[in-house]
Amino acid sequence: QVQLVESGGGLVQAGGSLRLSCAASGSIRKINTMGWYRQAPGKQRELVARITSGHNTNYADSVKGRFTISRDDTKNTVYLQMSSLYPEDTAVYYCNADILPLSVWTNYWGQGTQVTVSS
Repeated sequence: QVQLVESGGGLVQAGGSLRLSCAASGSIRKINTMGWYRQAPGKQRELVARITSGHNTNYADSVKGRFTISRDDTKNTVYLQMSSLYPEDTAVYYCNADILPLSVWTNYWGQGTQVTVSS
């Protein structure tokens, strides 16, 4: 059983920073792309950033220059460093990963962590 567990969300003032973590656990052979998505109330879930197994990254235009995604393959963990946060960044942030547990690549989601940015 593979699980993605996020941590690091919380309440922060505008202009502040937060670091999210997402650890994959269970029977894992390989992890390909890992990413962060977010969903604000009344809006669709959107991609924030993702990183491939080769550590190539891409970001939503709205977070470029403010957020940095990284991963530690020795810990099966992906991070999202968020700086210069705006109230518009308020959302539930979800971790996502393509994982090979045994023989079939499967896409997994974490349970989400709330990020609230106050003005």
